Amino acid sequence: MLNCNNVKAFMAENHFIKKILSQLKYFWKMLGSGLITGASDDDPSAITTFSQAGAQFGLATLWMALFAFPFLAVLQEMSARIGLVTRKGLTGVVKAHYPKWVLYFVIFITCPAFLLNIGADIAMIGSVGNMLFPSITAMYISIGISVFIFISMLMLHYRKLIVLMKYVCLCLLVYTIVPFISSQHLSNVFKHSIIPSLQFNKEFFIIITAIWGAIISPYVFFWQASVEAEEFENRKYLLTKKKSVFLEMRKDIIYGAFFAVLIMYSIILTSGTVLYNNNIRTINTVKDAAMALFPLAGKLSYLLFAIGIIATGLLIIPVLAGSVSYILSEAFNWKKGFNKKFKDAKHFYAFIFIAILIGLLIQFLKINPVKVLLFTTALYGIIAPFVIALILHICNNKKIMGAHINSLSSNIFGFLALLFLSTSSFALLYFSFF
Repeated sequence: MLNCNNVKAFMAENHFIKKILSQLKYFWKMLGSGLITGASDDDPSAITTFSQAGAQFGLATLWMALFAFPFLAVLQEMSARIGLVTRKGLTGVVKAHYPKWVLYFVIFITCPAFLLNIGADIAMIGSVGNMLFPSITAMYISIGISVFIFISMLMLHYRKLIVLMKYVCLCLLVYTIVPFISSQHLSNVFKHSIIPSLQFNKEFFIIITAIWGAIISPYVFFWQASVEAEEFENRKYLLTKKKSVFLEMRKDIIYGAFFAVLIMYSIILTSGTVLYNNNIRTINTVKDAAMALFPLAGKLSYLLFAIGIIATGLLIIPVLAGSVSYILSEAFNWKKGFNKKFKDAKHFYAFIFIAILIGLLIQFLKINPVKVLLFTTALYGIIAPFVIALILHICNNKKIMGAHINSLSSNIFGFLALLFLSTSSFALLYFSFF
């Protein structure tokens, strides 16, 4: 029989559990576009880049994950703030406040790179899916996943689509498990996590630039601004709950950026210990990385790595295709947004379909998807400074942002990111030609 003390203890414990569950529910509900944007940053091209960095240089680039976190968070927050204040995406702001040549230049440097990225990612997903299910050809898997993604984007309302994508984000947590399936020298990991290591040669600067391009990807900023504007489309709601809206947005951004660098850190740690320590220096595809883990770290590592690749593909293709469609819809004044049905935003959904279709057609051209991925991440590293400079200019313009211009800390981190990316790009060009 339970005595009074046992009953009180049980009730207190039950209340504590309910409180924890309530807090977790609130936390999950608060996460939104910031988490999805951060998670989509770790697409198959980024995973390939991080895997190559670890395989080639061990843990020498591990510090970049912690180093990149504040820059990614600040730049993502600026993009979200632009969307909240102006009710427009980046392209819409450029069209409204800048000369036409700036608008055309933005389209020229972004859309082709995003389309190439879609094609390479679709090919990678098909390749990894074929690895898990050998009886189904890679092309059929690529087509099936592309059709599933487009139908989901077409049929689901914005909020339902966000919820679905949030659950897909959870699949990426498998990458945090993989490094610890094999033994780790924690003191060595800690040292490389906090102490920067540089090598002054062409190969290292190619990797550094590719890592910057992979984690500070331009599509992240276009997507973030557009979906933030869409999420708070009602101007009255924004004005009546201004402080709480901006506070929740910043929390969401910080968690999303942390999630992105956590996955980056885990992948470099995995390849930098398992692959590098076993003299596997060249990783041409994410499939190579997964296959290499099989005999070295076991079947579980191999399966988790492969599952993570497919999950991030399910995130990145909607983000990339959506980014292209947002850019073009804003440039040509077409109705846009996942909160609208197809009949109300035909051009928007048509360009999503075209973007995905172009991605599929790239595979028929027999272009090596790995070379496309590496070219895309290196290209991102080169064009990102232009996009960051544009974001900084917008966020310091009182005519556009009003009272929500950049703080001193935002400007410091923003200009440092611009400096680092520009320096690594110039170093890459120097080592390439001299």
